[in-house]
Amino acid sequence: MVRGTYVLARVAVLVRTEARWLWWLGVVAAGTGVFVPGLTGRRIGVLGGAALFVVAAFAAFLVRRRRYAALAGRAERAPRSVFLQDRRVTARGWARSRRWWLLGAFAVALASSAAVPAAGGMLLAGLGAGLWAKAVGIGRWERAHDELVWVRPEHAGRGPAAPSVPSYETTGPAAGDAAPGGTRR
Repeated sequence: MVRGTYVLARVAVLVRTEARWLWWLGVVAAGTGVFVPGLTGRRIGVLGGAALFVVAAFAAFLVRRRRYAALAGRAERAPRSVFLQDRRVTARGWARSRRWWLLGAFAVALASSAAVPAAGGMLLAGLGAGLWAKAVGIGRWERAHDELVWVRPEHAGRGPAAPSVPSYETTGPAAGDAAPGGTRR
């Protein structure tokens, strides 16, 4: 365990923030893409997009699921000297550090509508839906264990379950300003 003062961010808030951004960018890209005739036509584009939505949602939900569980299972209690990052600060920091990646994903989803209408946007929305389900699963774990799971933001640069994350830390259920699962209190 690291001694001294440092900052912790909620794992569920990081996952939920990514889900929200991908969902809304996907919905806007798909909604705009429906009005583009495209090479394959609207019907094939929407049906293909629906299939991509389902596959992406399942993939986003299942990827690194065991790693999340392993990190949460061996998490240590956070010392009193840590600062717990506010939910809004965590969300704003995540979005700022990935703004160009989000803009690029949105542009690619919109541009793909020229070939397959709405499919790229539905793919993004599916990723967002799968991550939202993962955040709900984290919230269930937090409620079942009566603990909130936190990670150091500097370790979670590539995601809260990335190989660069050595461990999680836990607090009681009343800590911070977000409920289990990352929702507002």
